[in-house]
Amino acid sequence: MNWLLVAVGGMVGAPLRYLTDRAVRSRRDTVFPWGTFAVNVVGCLVLGTLTGAASVGPDLRLLLGTGLCGALTTYSTFSYETLRLAETGAGLYAVANVAGSLLAGLGAAFGGVWIGQTFWS
Repeated sequence: MNWLLVAVGGMVGAPLRYLTDRAVRSRRDTVFPWGTFAVNVVGCLVLGTLTGAASVGPDLRLLLGTGLCGALTTYSTFSYETLRLAETGAGLYAVANVAGSLLAGLGAAFGGVWIGQTFWS
């Protein structure tokens, strides 16, 4: 049964990542990978919230944490896009992507833990 929860979460997370990236790209004409940045930060917020929420059961953690966030967030695309930025001469954007992703992701995770502890503990 656990695998089904992960699969259902993944079936929502993967298209959500794709659609979010497309929506962001259609609104921002830049070389910076805002779509990937956005889904990764949102995923950090969701996982942080699940981590901080003591009342969240294991089934919801599998569905949202492992399934949804596992498919929504993407380290491989982040790495690829950062490499492409560096290779095409956009080194400052590459550094900004790494630093911004790290800072925003950790900030979102810590913020999510606070949200989870405040509202669901």
